[in-house]
Amino acid sequence: MTKIVIDQAIPYIKGVFEPFCRVVYADGRSIGPDEVADADALIVRTRTRCDAALLEDSKVQVIATATVGFDHIDMRWCRKAGIAVFPASGANARGVLQWVAAVLASDSTQQGWEPGGRTLGVVGTGNVGSLSAVYGQLWGFRVLCCDPPRERKKRPSPSAEGYVDLETIARESDIITFHTPLTNRGEDATYHLAGKEFFSALKPGTLVLNSSRGEVADTREFSRAIRSGICRGAVDTWENEPDIDTDFLELTKLGTPHIAGYTEQGKANASAMAVNCVASFFGLPLIGWYPPQVSRIVPRKIGWDEMKATIRDYFDIQAEDARLRSEPAAFEALRNSYVYRREYF
Repeated sequence: MTKIVIDQAIPYIKGVFEPFCRVVYADGRSIGPDEVADADALIVRTRTRCDAALLEDSKVQVIATATVGFDHIDMRWCRKAGIAVFPASGANARGVLQWVAAVLASDSTQQGWEPGGRTLGVVGTGNVGSLSAVYGQLWGFRVLCCDPPRERKKRPSPSAEGYVDLETIARESDIITFHTPLTNRGEDATYHLAGKEFFSALKPGTLVLNSSRGEVADTREFSRAIRSGICRGAVDTWENEPDIDTDFLELTKLGTPHIAGYTEQGKANASAMAVNCVASFFGLPLIGWYPPQVSRIVPRKIGWDEMKATIRDYFDIQAEDARLRSEPAAFEALRNSYVYRREYF
């Protein structure tokens, strides 16, 4: 019988595979070689490092991660080992868009600005970045997009102005939001993409959002820029999670414990994608499964005024910020106990 090891924190999934497989649930951070030695499949989150140290002597044929990012998986080694890997691409895109909207609404209210005449820079135009660009334009921002890999592949830019380089984003934007994967190799490596050169080029007072991966922004340079008044920061993803830099947290305008994409629909989408990928791989009768307890939301356009007036009813970002500041050492517990919010646009 097919054996599947599943991170016990993945929602909606308990009981789904049991009629067809042997299932073991475990704390994602403690999944080790002993647990996976005779497993055929893993369903994990970012807290499980999937590499040779974990998998070399195992039977694992497929890994589904219920996350959009996959930097916790050694893709190169898995390819060589013949292990299929399936990320939940786009699953939480509207949840992260909701986080971006909450940051913008909060800052607009506190600083007294409106989108007209302001420039929003979007770095990375995948599922989340493209949505941020489209809604940014809908809300009245001038939007600039930076995505060299897509530009080279001649993918259309979601911005009316086409693609620009990172220097232009830094120089011309009033608000910049990062939505790139974390990569360490090649000409498009994103590790510390927001580094000394980037922060030095910003206009004074620029608001910088990071909900991609913590290591995309250099914490030391980010902190230095905030202290010097070059920028302000809103951060959901942090270097060295869950042991985040508390001094950096104190400097940020808004800080949340990596929950930007934590909506009912985003989590349901990710779990459903993982289930469907594993089911398809092994020929299990679960194709098309979706958590029955979660309502699907029909995406809609929402204007700036309506968004500002309603976003706090669905996502009180100030409350999440206060929780993290009151107990930063509980980062992981805050993340794991987060009550998923509902998407509404």
